[in-house]
Amino acid sequence: MHSHNQKYYWDKVAEEKEFPTPFQFAEFKKYVLEDMSILDVGCGYGRTLAQLKSKGFHYLKGIDYSQGMINRGMRLYPDLDLIKTDGEKIPYGDAEFDVVILLAVLTSIYHDDDQRKLISEIQRVLKRKGILYINDYLLNQDQRNMDRYKKYKSDYNIYGVFKLSEGGVFRHHTTEHILKLTKSFNPLVFKKTVYDTMNGHKSNGFYYIGRKK
Repeated sequence: MHSHNQKYYWDKVAEEKEFPTPFQFAEFKKYVLEDMSILDVGCGYGRTLAQLKSKGFHYLKGIDYSQGMINRGMRLYPDLDLIKTDGEKIPYGDAEFDVVILLAVLTSIYHDDDQRKLISEIQRVLKRKGILYINDYLLNQDQRNMDRYKKYKSDYNIYGVFKLSEGGVFRHHTTEHILKLTKSFNPLVFKKTVYDTMNGHKSNGFYYIGRKK
């Protein structure tokens, strides 16, 4: 699902990247109780899980395909349950979790097919009526972004995909794409917002909460 290059990129930047997309705790708590089981897919170094833990959530697990990120997480938060995965299968059984969170993960999986595979894996590990929470990026209309979308469209065949000079390929999405991708869920919340990006820019984004149908 993930190319070797992407994995190399995340291992390379594992120590210095900060993930600034804020988690919407107030919205989250409307649908998620403290004793529910939560899986953070693409948990990075475990920052959000640590925040959830500090807010009283205690059934927490995280997976990420970057060994560098997992190492950093284990060092920072030795009491968190973090596992390195191959980025394909989620290493848990069917209907094992009440909640899955997916924070700025879709942006680094640019192929439609790979995104669909990930969402169906998430669906598989979620219990009936389980909750999916997503933070991610939407298309931007500023010149810098539009120029790079155009530049890379010929390489990747998707408008909204771009490559950073330091490596790493990312995607900004249309709202329609996200709603289609999550059509096996009933959308409870879809709010547009503006996020700071990893590299200090602003980007359109959204947060989404859906319930498995």
